[in-house]
Amino acid sequence: MTPPVIELDRVGRTYPGRVHALRGVSLRVRAGELLAVVGPSGSGKSTMLQLMGTLDRPTEGVVRLLGHDVARWGDRQLAAVRAKRIGFVFQQFLLTAHLTAAQNVATGLLYHGVGHAEQVRRSTEALERVGLGHRAAHRPAQLSGGEKQRVAIARALVSGPAVVLADEPTGALDSATGAGVLDLLRQLNDEGTTIVVITHDLGIAASLPRRVELLDGRVRHDSASASR
Repeated sequence: MTPPVIELDRVGRTYPGRVHALRGVSLRVRAGELLAVVGPSGSGKSTMLQLMGTLDRPTEGVVRLLGHDVARWGDRQLAAVRAKRIGFVFQQFLLTAHLTAAQNVATGLLYHGVGHAEQVRRSTEALERVGLGHRAAHRPAQLSGGEKQRVAIARALVSGPAVVLADEPTGALDSATGAGVLDLLRQLNDEGTTIVVITHDLGIAASLPRRVELLDGRVRHDSASASR
């Protein structure tokens, strides 16, 4: 059987001062899934995102990416894995102001060792995939909030990652624009992209195929387990 894209096996994360951000969390994300991790502020969502994205290490338990225990990798190898296998989308877009949309997307290929022509080809394809091929030469100041988030999604996709982690991807957008971004994520998932959405919005979580609810650092409900 193909291993999960991401697996948390009885994972805990404790910060100085005995702050238990996560407590014994187990979760498997299979290839092709679209799921929401939802919970109020302080529930452990951000910590889970950091562990899934190999940005932090657990205090206890095991985090696996494509079947590999990430604790066995050094910092340099983890950085390479993040660049090639994980796409990140953040609430505030994090685009570079002086770069065009295409150039911002191409930054997702910095660790791939591809030439300029290949960077242009892949970034153009990624922008076309999110419906922004006609805005490739525009800088962030010339784009709407929804367009900026689409550029950020294209940047996350350009390396062909195993999974996209989207942290409150509609949080900085109005409701109509946010709905459009969610529709895009559903479309990308239909095309085969594995996507995890981190959100505090129960409505968004309820609209996605799988919902994982966190509270006080524990998984309170997983709709996949409930359906089984």
